[in-house]
Order: sequence, then C-alpha cells, then structure tokens
Amino acid sequence: MPIPTNHAQPIRKTAKESAFSQLQKWIIDGTLQPGEKLNDVELAEALGVSRTPIRESLQLLEVQGFVQMFPGKATQVTDVDRESISDLLPPLAALQALSAELSIPNLTENIIKKLRDTNKKFALAVEKEDYFQALKTDEKFHQIIVDTANNPYISSLLVSLQAHVRRLFFHNSIILTEKSIAEHDQIIDLMSQRDGEQVTKVMRENWLRAIEEFHSIENVDS
Repeated sequence: MPIPTNHAQPIRKTAKESAFSQLQKWIIDGTLQPGEKLNDVELAEALGVSRTPIRESLQLLEVQGFVQMFPGKATQVTDVDRESISDLLPPLAALQALSAELSIPNLTENIIKKLRDTNKKFALAVEKEDYFQALKTDEKFHQIIVDTANNPYISSLLVSLQAHVRRLFFHNSIILTEKSIAEHDQIIDLMSQRDGEQVTKVMRENWLRAIEEFHSIENVDS
C-alpha cells in the first residue's frame, strides 16, 4: 500500500483529528484508491501516531461512508458511486443557498474583498486549466460564505456533504467553467446589494448545474 511520506503535518490537532483529516484527504484525492485495503500498522507509522487514533479515525470514516470495515478481516476504501451526486448536491445546494442569505447581515467590506480576490484566483485556475486547483479554490470561495453565515448547524452538516462531493469531483474529473466565475461574481454583487431572495436562487443554481455537467461527462465517456 503506497503511502506518501512528504505530506503536510497538521498543527494543533489531537492525534485522532490529525489522522482522520489526513486519511480523509487521501481517500478524497485518490491517494488511497477505491477498494484499497488499509493496514492500520502502516498508516500509524506513516502518520507518526499509535494504532489507537488510526482505528478511531477509520471508525469515523466508516460512519461517513468512506471506508468499510470487515471485523477480523480487512478495512478497505469504499467505491465511488457516480450516481450519488443526484442525492448529494440538492441538500448541499440548499444549505449553501441558505448560508448566502444568512451571511448578508454579517457582511463587511473586508469579506466582500476576500470573496472577489478568491474568485480572481479561481478564474486564473480555470484559465490555466488547472482544474484541481480550481476545485480547491471554488471550495474556499463557498467556505467564506458559510463561515460568514456563522451557523454551526449548517457548518456541521456541510462538512460531510462537501467531503463526498469533493471526492466525486476529483475522481470524475468535473471541470469548472467560466460560467462558474460569472455566477460567483453575481453572488458577490447580490450579497453586496443585500438581496437575499435572488442570491439564494443563484447560489442554488450554481450548485445544481453541476449535476447536468456531471451527467454530460458521463454520456461522453459512455
């Protein structure tokens, strides 16, 4: 089982939090492939922790649907279910849209600037066809809005949904286009105008459009 040794070490986290974050990242970006069997001894050595936080992390990852544990036999990474995107994106879109509306009372000029700067970086990644970086920057853009909404229940629900969507996008080469750049600009403008009704509509469409694009890629591949 090939395990990277040059990964970034998380700061100020417990051993379990550190292990969980790194293992989830490796599963999402494909370092740990679907169907791959996981050896807790090897993982513990790679991450510099004992087997206990590794086992605890794997249990959490099983609850989230990223691994499957067969007691006394093996633990392996779950397969990527392409069709699950139709189940994942509607609730994610609804929560992201609500976040945009709830963030409006908390907006500052600094947050607006941060959103515009992030969208410029996103546009640059799309222009360079660096789609991996584009996906990461797109997520940062939306996370700024979620953080500004400052609703812990929404944030908690989005963490799991976002992780699964990220994995689907990475494994299926979802390409974010210039249309997303324009939609981001529109979202920023509507938030600046305090137009909660319209911003929820645009935000929801921004996410749900990915379902159509996902299936269009699937049809081309077939």
